Amino acid sequence: MSTMPAPVAAFLACRRIAVAGVSRSRTAPANAIFRRLAETGHDVVPVNPNAAEIDGVRCYPDIAAIGAPVDAVMVVTHPSASLAVARAALDQGVRHIWFHRSFGEGSVSREAIELCRARGVEPIEGGCPLMYCGPVDPVHRVFRWWLGLRRRVPSQG
Repeated sequence: MSTMPAPVAAFLACRRIAVAGVSRSRTAPANAIFRRLAETGHDVVPVNPNAAEIDGVRCYPDIAAIGAPVDAVMVVTHPSASLAVARAALDQGVRHIWFHRSFGEGSVSREAIELCRARGVEPIEGGCPLMYCGPVDPVHRVFRWWLGLRRRVPSQG
């Protein structure tokens, strides 16, 4: 595996990560990210205003409702919700924010990216932890390579 980009390594070094956009459907990309982060030893906090729990873990309606601090936020929402998630994370002092994207726009919102940068946080724009949390499955290796060619995932810098 190639060297992990520094922003990804810093994000994945965080202990407590909120995943905004988990679904009551177990097949949603956010749920796969939630499970993989938990499998790799992170304390993962699910966020969805319409769910009481995800995979047996208490779910919170938004970042502010979590109460205890989180180190990072993975945004896997519709782009129209990304700005509110980013604002709430920044208001809580979160310094590591990653906007999921594979094909299409994913969760990336120009306004959310600009807000992060205006508040001194350089967000990760594109890709997902499944492309980096080892062992990486063959499908996500191909995604990382393919999207890397198109500059749609974090680069080595």
